[in-house]
Amino acid sequence: MAKFDKLQVLAKMAEAPMVPVFYHKDAEVAKAVVKACYDGGVRAFEFTNRGDFAHEIFAEVIKFAAKECPEMAIGVGSIVEPAAASLYIQQGACFVVGPLFNPEVAKVCNRRLVPYTPGCGTVSEIGFAQELGCDLCKVFPGDVLGPKFVKGLLAPMSWSKLMVTGGVEPTEENLKGWFAAGVYCVGMGSKLFPKDKVAAGDWKYVTDKCREALDIIAKIKG
Repeated sequence: MAKFDKLQVLAKMAEAPMVPVFYHKDAEVAKAVVKACYDGGVRAFEFTNRGDFAHEIFAEVIKFAAKECPEMAIGVGSIVEPAAASLYIQQGACFVVGPLFNPEVAKVCNRRLVPYTPGCGTVSEIGFAQELGCDLCKVFPGDVLGPKFVKGLLAPMSWSKLMVTGGVEPTEENLKGWFAAGVYCVGMGSKLFPKDKVAAGDWKYVTDKCREALDIIAKIKG
């Protein structure tokens, strides 16, 4: 069962509006990354469902986080079908993210009041997702659609809460473009976790990058 409900998860994403997106086949590495992000101020973390037996790694990570990162909402990403959503929700996922919008996933998540953030690439797709209870929609791929898409959509649909993933970097120029356009939060992957830093176990780098990104966002938002 999810440790935090839908309103709590959305509040955490608003408070610290940068959600790290990460997967590693080694559970100990994944735990270290989650803790490093938590120490850097992150309060919502997306573990992606990408490798074989990823759900087994997730189960270890979420138990670890419950003890070592008590205010962290751990969610799952790269979910494309309802069976996978059900599996991760049963393991305690606090939110579900996908690269696409699947109405059947929305039903599974809504039944348990777990936020579902589907990847959407058109205004109509976001509208359909909202009709099925998706409070936060993911603009994806962000590097293709760009901040102008966000700004253009929010003009007639100002109630929309949007997270962007893809093309997000921990720099003032990049983050200012997204938040000035009106995003609710951003998802960020490889720019926070360079392969060489992960391989070297340089968790301080990850902590510092998370803190730096959140400080930049706080400055932008005033």
